[in-house]
Amino acid sequence: MVVPRAGAESGARLLSVAAVATVDRTAIAGGIAGITLMEAAGAAVAERARAHLPPVGRVLVLCGPGNNGGDGFVAARLLAEAGHAVDLVLLGAKDALKGDAALAAGRWAGPILSAGPKDLSTFCLVVDALFGAGLSRDLDGMALQLVGAVTRAGLPVLAVDVPSGIDGETGGVRGAAFRAVETVTFVALKPGHLLQPGLSHCGRVHVADIGAGEEALAAGFAASLPPLYRNGPGLWAHAFPWPSAASHKYTRGHAVVLSGPATKTGAARLAARAALRVGAGLVTVASPAAALAENAAHLTAIMLRACEDPDDLDDMLADERLNAVLVGPGLGQGEGTRERVTVAASAGRRLVLDADALSSFAGDAAALASAIAEGGGEAVLTPHAGEFARLFDGTSVPQESGKVAQARAAAKRMGAVMVFKGADTVVAAPDGRAAINDHGSPYLGTAGSGDVLGGLILGLLGQGMPPFEAACAGVWLHGDAALRHGPGLIAEDIPDLMPAVLSGLLPVS
Repeated sequence: MVVPRAGAESGARLLSVAAVATVDRTAIAGGIAGITLMEAAGAAVAERARAHLPPVGRVLVLCGPGNNGGDGFVAARLLAEAGHAVDLVLLGAKDALKGDAALAAGRWAGPILSAGPKDLSTFCLVVDALFGAGLSRDLDGMALQLVGAVTRAGLPVLAVDVPSGIDGETGGVRGAAFRAVETVTFVALKPGHLLQPGLSHCGRVHVADIGAGEEALAAGFAASLPPLYRNGPGLWAHAFPWPSAASHKYTRGHAVVLSGPATKTGAARLAARAALRVGAGLVTVASPAAALAENAAHLTAIMLRACEDPDDLDDMLADERLNAVLVGPGLGQGEGTRERVTVAASAGRRLVLDADALSSFAGDAAALASAIAEGGGEAVLTPHAGEFARLFDGTSVPQESGKVAQARAAAKRMGAVMVFKGADTVVAAPDGRAAINDHGSPYLGTAGSGDVLGGLILGLLGQGMPPFEAACAGVWLHGDAALRHGPGLIAEDIPDLMPAVLSGLLPVS
């Protein structure tokens, strides 16, 4: 993602769709005319359009009936003044435009088409200024036809705010949507820029400063509470557990990973190696007796200890130095896994719960929430979409309200940090803080990748990093490793990429 302007940096706050109106109102109340903001927005669009055009390339500008269309009128005028041939299509009638959009339209001296041209082959670029992030209905009529025609023609699209048809809050497609090569948005990113499928439809995202001012931006963020962030080091680097000269292995945490039975041990070892690579001082794999030899054949720096059942785990956790536990990968579903979760939670350990640990509580989220609460520990849950749906089946956690809302509701329900995995992983805390991760790679879709993520978060928790920050950091580090590797990535590669990933984050002394 291209983020050349302020407002989209690592760890930046995102603006909810509703808060965008607050920014505009505050700026206007502070003495900045609305048409001034619109002229700045249109100028930013025209600037990015010129970057995609040959010196006299022909442009099709599609304007909607609201302020997004007003931005398009400004961009069209500036592109024409720069020598480009511009065709402008308006949905609706010019005399129906209101406010600043009407002013912008009045400054356009060229013809206004009421329907799209039949032949699109002469255009070099389409500027999509039909609808912005606040679209609340499915596209229909001429808008739907234009999306279809431009898509079939294969023309590059520069979107204004968001590609028309994308819900700016959830990233969902409202019937149909343009697929842009670049999107120009204003002031700050919105959730729909980072959530799928919006993320895939936006192309590169350019955040333009249109001069709304710091006071207006602060008002917008005040209206976007609890805060939502774009995940990145700017969000969690302050809490990262770098070792000091006085550190040693016993001060850097002792993480425990529960192993599955014989022939199902690989997930635990992947997680354990990740925990060690991310800085945990000590890591132990707790293994059934029948799997000890299998695990021992693959482990060196990672320790191994027999752990046959929940009672053995209870005895093991009598050692308070074992301060973080991962339960789930390869463990198997059922009552035995539920009991292990309860034992680890009641011991007050920091927990990472994944895979079979979550599926063992399918349809019984209340029991898992109770175990976490009664233990007084801190937990991070890392479900993918299927595990999420099974765990919260029949609960008050919404299933169709957008990924951020789902993750927040789940985190509050469980009293734990939720890592709702996917191409647009969302991390949410019980207090409502949330972050969307767009720093990843499709090559993470490989066996064992999720086990490594659980281990990264475990290792950071063991070193004392707060759960929300540890989860966000683990997700970002996981994605960064995949981006560095590229094609051919397998889960075993990810822990071994951690030295390079972490070196890139080292604070400058």
